[in-house]
This record gives sequence, structure tokens and C-alpha cells, in this order.
Amino acid sequence: MPLVAGVDSSTQSTKVLIVDTDSGEVVRQGAAPHPAGTEVDPAAWQEAFTIACADDLLTDVAAISVAGQQHGMVALDADGAVVRPAILWNDTRSAPDAHDLVAELGGPERWATLTGSVPVASFTVTKLRWLARVEPQNAQHVASVVLPHDWLTLGLTRGEPVTDRGDASGTGYWSPPAGSYDRSLLELALGRSDVALPRVLGPAEAAGETSWGAVVGPGTGDNAGAALGLAAASGDVVISIGTSGVVSAVADKPTADASGLVAGFADATGRFLPLACTLNATQVLDAVRTLLGVSWGEFDDLALSAPAGADGLVLLPYFAGERTPDLPTATGRLVGLRVGALTPATLARAAVEGVLCGLADGLDAIKDQSVPVDRVLFVGGGARSRAMHGLAPTVFGVPVDMPEPAEYVALGAARQAAWVLSGDDEPPTWGSRPSRRIEAPEIPAVRAAYAEARDDLVARLASNTDSP
Repeated sequence: MPLVAGVDSSTQSTKVLIVDTDSGEVVRQGAAPHPAGTEVDPAAWQEAFTIACADDLLTDVAAISVAGQQHGMVALDADGAVVRPAILWNDTRSAPDAHDLVAELGGPERWATLTGSVPVASFTVTKLRWLARVEPQNAQHVASVVLPHDWLTLGLTRGEPVTDRGDASGTGYWSPPAGSYDRSLLELALGRSDVALPRVLGPAEAAGETSWGAVVGPGTGDNAGAALGLAAASGDVVISIGTSGVVSAVADKPTADASGLVAGFADATGRFLPLACTLNATQVLDAVRTLLGVSWGEFDDLALSAPAGADGLVLLPYFAGERTPDLPTATGRLVGLRVGALTPATLARAAVEGVLCGLADGLDAIKDQSVPVDRVLFVGGGARSRAMHGLAPTVFGVPVDMPEPAEYVALGAARQAAWVLSGDDEPPTWGSRPSRRIEAPEIPAVRAAYAEARDDLVARLASNTDSP
């Protein structure tokens, strides 16, 4: 039974799964944390990978692939050294640069036509503009730009920088519809187009070999990795609850949303992955739980004990700014405060409903792109909360299927590694994983109250009558 390794290098940690290629069974695994923050020395990722692979974890592994956090800017000089700490996807300092880039190209419609997406602060292209504007000396030394998963793949192969279409589509200068880089957008951002960019590999194309002879797959971004790990098919929507909240759908055709709510990404199989992302998910729940001084179980009990609509409380969960809607400078807001309405139970319920409403906005945006939605898969650490999965159908208005808990990003990377190793036309099936369906009546009043508070905040920010 050949063994393959799948690596999930996320914002918070590195996880490595060793998987049997015949059955898809995880036979061993390792993990190590990453430093906190929105910028980090990429050497920390390599150190975490080394720690996670201790005790000969990679013994007898025939192939390996890396799925990593998307968008992060890793700028390298002519010697391949890191120019400055990598700026991560959740760093919003380039929000003004995103605004400027959209205007300079001629508006959001032009960006959507060229790249399938309208850049926000998460995108690599905006971070390059920030670098050119704020750190011109560093910008002058940039000889190549890679993404976090590219950097780790490069460390495994010691060859040329490569990437895949899934992760490349989050840069803002690679087009999923065209399947190529647009160097004019790179020049618009950095002021130069002579910077080397990773070669974009096909879904099952080998990136090279490790020093011990294992085949290295192209890798991908974390969301494409999760879809591959779940064996998501056309019509499937994956809603993932982690540091961020992600709504992504497997589609046969590319999308181009000029509103900017849906990013028209590619996936890791040759298809497409339209995606809406919120910056605030489990961190909001954890902040409220900590404020209340309760355990996760007690937090769930409180939220489930309160009435739908949290007795009029509405929490806009923009604790780290927001991406959907695009409000990078916004802060969280609690509205509907009345005598007797603010209790631990109603606050917990408002937090859960606020996070779910943000994700429901993303689901609606994907539907608006004529993407078929046949099934909703609810995954991620936050999805395991009894309050989150219990209330999700009441907010989304559809049943949700909960696959058994697993490290789906790392599992997707392992599935890709097995695919590259096999040379087959399609990835291995590995059978379907058990899931349970959760159904509950929709409660439209929850979405309506959230929308009223959200729209009021957007209007105030737009008119500068309310400071963020």
C-alpha cells in the first residue's frame, strides 16, 4: 500500500496526514502551531512543517502535496531570500491600495472581466501595491513573488517556483477564464512586470521530487484543497467555519462578479471555485465566549436557550474589518439594546446568528452568479459547535449536511498527491465519508434584522457620518 502525505499549512498551524492510497485511510499524522499575527517570516512555516514531521512521520511516503493559506505575499530577491516577512491574507493594511487599483484599471467590471474577481485587501496584487507605495526600497529588491504553498513546495523540490491554478487565481494577476498571468496587472501594482512568477502546473502535474525521492504534487490553496478532500462535485457548496468563514461552490464554468462579493477562483481539478469569504467566524464566537466566561459547551447551551432573533439583539461581527461586504475598516456593532434584552443567552445567540448571517449573504451572492446549489456541506472547527450547526438551517434556509470531522484541507492535498502518483485521469475516489443532515424551519426575521443593521452601517460608512 503506497503512502502519500497531505500538508495543510494554514494561518494557525501546519497539519500533516499520512494516507493509504488504496483506502484513503489516515495512518498517522502530525501538527505544529504557527505564530499569531497578519505577517510572518516564512521560515516559521518550514519550522512548523519540520516539527509536524518529527519521529520519521514521512517514512515510506511516495508522494506529497501542500495546500496552504491563500493570497499571502512572499517576496523573494535575486538569491531566493525573503525580502520581508510575508503579509498574510487577513492583513487589511492594503485596503486603500485595493480601492486605488480598482479605480486605476477602470472599475470593478474591468477587473471581473480580466480575472474573474474584484481585488480586496486579501489579494496578493493589493499587497504588492502596498509594498511599492510604503516600502519602495524592499520593492526594488523583489525578483520573484510566490504564495505560501508555493514557498513550501519550493523547499521540498529545491527546483523552480511553481503553483497551481487554484492558488494562482487568488493573486489578482492570474485569470481563471484565460488560464494565464496578466503581467499588465502586475506592473500596475508593483510598477514593474519583470518579476518572476511561479509556473502554473496542471491539477495532476508533478512539481518535482524531494531529496528522499518522493514525488511532489503542485499543491493548491486551502479552499480548493478542502473541496478536493471532500470530493465536492458540481452543485456542492462548502461552507467552512474557521478563522474566516468561507462559502465556495464547485462549478463547471468561470464566474465574474463585478460586485466583488464572489471571487471567481479556479479549483484543484480543472474546474472552478466561486467563493465568498468573511474575515470573522470562530474568533467572534471565541471573543464572546471569553467575555461571558463560559466553556464552549456552556456557550452552545446559552445560544440555544435564547429565542430566535436573540430578543432583538443583532451583532454585526466585523471584529477584524470585513471582506463580504467589503468593509476593511469597519468594527463590530451590537444593536437592539433594550432593558432586559442583554443577557448572556441573547448575546451568545446574537453572536452565532451574526456569523451565520454573514455566511448566508455569501451563499446568496454565489446563487446570484447562476451557480447551481444542490447541497450544502458544513465543515470546519466552528461547524462542530452545537449552536452553529443547529441554527445554520434556520438562517441559510436550506438543510445542511455535516460530513464527519476530518482535516479536509490536508486530506485534499493527500488526494492530490495520490492522483499525481497514479498518473490517472481523475483523482482517487476513496469512497464517500459519512455525513448527517440537519434540518430546521427557516426564520426569515433573523436575516431581515441583520440586513437592516448591515445596510445602515454600510450607508453610514459611505457617507462618512459614522467613524469605523
